[in-house]
Amino acid sequence: MAKLNWRGIVVGLIVPAVIIAVWQSVCSAGLVSPLKLPSPLAVAHRWVEYLLPAEPYTAEAGSWLSWAVSGELLHDAAGSMYRVLIGFLIGGGLALPLGIIMGASKRVYSYLYILIQVLRPIPPSAYTPLAMLWFGLGNPPAAFMISIAAFFPVLINTITGVRQVDSIYLRAAQNLGASRTTLLLKVMLPAATPYILAGVRIAIGSAFMIVIVSELIAVPNGLGFRINEAREYSWTDKVMAGMFTIGFIGLALDLGMNKLNNYLLRWHRGLEN
Repeated sequence: MAKLNWRGIVVGLIVPAVIIAVWQSVCSAGLVSPLKLPSPLAVAHRWVEYLLPAEPYTAEAGSWLSWAVSGELLHDAAGSMYRVLIGFLIGGGLALPLGIIMGASKRVYSYLYILIQVLRPIPPSAYTPLAMLWFGLGNPPAAFMISIAAFFPVLINTITGVRQVDSIYLRAAQNLGASRTTLLLKVMLPAATPYILAGVRIAIGSAFMIVIVSELIAVPNGLGFRINEAREYSWTDKVMAGMFTIGFIGLALDLGMNKLNNYLLRWHRGLEN
């Protein structure tokens, strides 16, 4: 089992710690309005209130013990992750086989190249009006937009990976009598795996960014919805608590994908031990 690189973790925390210290000092000195920029301590306090479940009503106390505590964070995070998962599975699931076919077949590539290059630069958020017209409100339009965000990174990286397979491998497999299906599954796909996984890593990040956009307009829960709700009530500390939650989840997803890549590509000579 690989050991944690504590030195790398400590070095990586230096800059965030300095930024937080300066931020706290500026807020404590009263140089900025708490409404515009709450202190790190205020954001952390709101984040805890956002995370912990509300305590039950007690007759002895005569009121709610913690009126500000909501316990919404886990529910919102779960809702956002569910939409990311559904959209990613749809977009990535369609992009992977299409990318393999386009990479392996020059004819299919020539037929679809112009269409792909026209659609690819369109931001997924630009599909918001269409998504709402086609699917209404709720999870379907969010899943549609997320699937678009995940589709193109996986597609382009898969095409590139298949087309970059060394011709020596292909000729060697053909000389050994490999069929086209065997060539595709046993040679092209494994050789293109580093590119595909890089596309998956990018797609997950793109999907998570778009889920926040979709939740601002189309769904009644989620981190994006909660940030927009907090903005309407001028709860700047809750806005920032939601933003940092998104960042922490994104960091966890990226670290998880990095670990998965290292495991699946442990045979790849380009990885460091």
